[in-house]
Amino acid sequence: MKNHISIFLLSIILLGAASCKKNDSVSVNPLGPVKSDSISMTAGYANEVYYSVTNGVIQTSSRATWDIAFRTSKRSSSILINDGSGVVLYTYPKADTTGWVSMDTIGLSLWKPMYNDPADWENGAFSRNAKEYPDYGWAIYNAVTHDLIGDSLFVIKLRDGSYKKLWIIKKLSSLDIYLFRFANLDGTNELTVTQDLSTLTGSDFYGYSLETATAVAIEPSKQSWDILFTKFMSIQPDGTPYLVTGVLVNDVSPTKKFYPVSLNYTDYNPGTWDSTRSSIGWNWKHFDMGTSTYKVVDSIVYFVTLSQGDVYKLYFTVFAGSSTGVVKFKLQKVAGAGISAVTEQSPQWTAFPNLTGSTGNELTFILTDLSGRQLRADRLEQLTIGLSAFSMDETGVQPGMYFGTVCIAATNKVSEIIFTQKA
Repeated sequence: MKNHISIFLLSIILLGAASCKKNDSVSVNPLGPVKSDSISMTAGYANEVYYSVTNGVIQTSSRATWDIAFRTSKRSSSILINDGSGVVLYTYPKADTTGWVSMDTIGLSLWKPMYNDPADWENGAFSRNAKEYPDYGWAIYNAVTHDLIGDSLFVIKLRDGSYKKLWIIKKLSSLDIYLFRFANLDGTNELTVTQDLSTLTGSDFYGYSLETATAVAIEPSKQSWDILFTKFMSIQPDGTPYLVTGVLVNDVSPTKKFYPVSLNYTDYNPGTWDSTRSSIGWNWKHFDMGTSTYKVVDSIVYFVTLSQGDVYKLYFTVFAGSSTGVVKFKLQKVAGAGISAVTEQSPQWTAFPNLTGSTGNELTFILTDLSGRQLRADRLEQLTIGLSAFSMDETGVQPGMYFGTVCIAATNKVSEIIFTQKA
């Protein structure tokens, strides 16, 4: 059985000549209103801001509270470092875990620093040496118990510039519990910690401060936010790490980027959705040496899709810099239920003049996307004028919002309509 798209009739007009050209159509705006918003990471970008495109700021958290963070999923091996606050991780190159007591850091300046993968939440800094299964970088997977057994030692530089030695001993996967040990480089102040994540699955990551030896809740529920304003380490194509301030993306809210386009651009259909961690990233702005201010690129538009199918357009207007940490931007809903307050249950449509009944005249239905690009032109056998909806074959049409123009050749009548895919 073919799927069908529900067509909502908004207006009917009389034209002076028989024509189905695009410029004969009524101008109908199906989009949600453009709204302006802003966030502040405060001076020096001291805070991280979790943001929902539908509900605004969800949580503002101090970045200066944690050093490492564990992903709460039982099936995850990801452990992040707070690289946006200066935390750096090194794999100890001189021994496996048997070298814990005798660890020395001679030659540390020559060891390769490790940072979180900018593209993948699952590939935290501790996993950067991962090989093929069953090697997860910091651990080996046990196929019998399904636990992850730590096989590496690490040296970690903390936010305050001090160093610790660190051993992620194991993850008890079925219980969602990590065991890890850390100490000063000389072995003093050693602690072994049991981090139980089994009750923390609402949040994606849960933090820990090696400075204060305390667990830290660092983020809200995973389902509550879409984008994160923060500092993070970007890795350049030549492998050079580069500290940036920008936007990371929740992997349940993938995005698309269009450049160069007008800021009025609304056609999100081309391309594929990108769920990588830094799909919005930081390079939608640049520092102007002449004015010593940041300039926002005025031809980049992003689209964010939500789990329920709504799509929002996002573009940035101001990046104030480290003095305030303010970012200004605009949002617009471009697809989803209720976008134009027209639903099959409550068809808020009007017709002028109010033509009712059926017509047997030759009809042409022209379909265009929101940017005006014609997608198809079909001949229709008949159309019932005055009803709230009719159906058509949606083969080849992606879910979304479109313009439709119905041309009734014999009577010189043209109706412009807007329709969405039925839920």
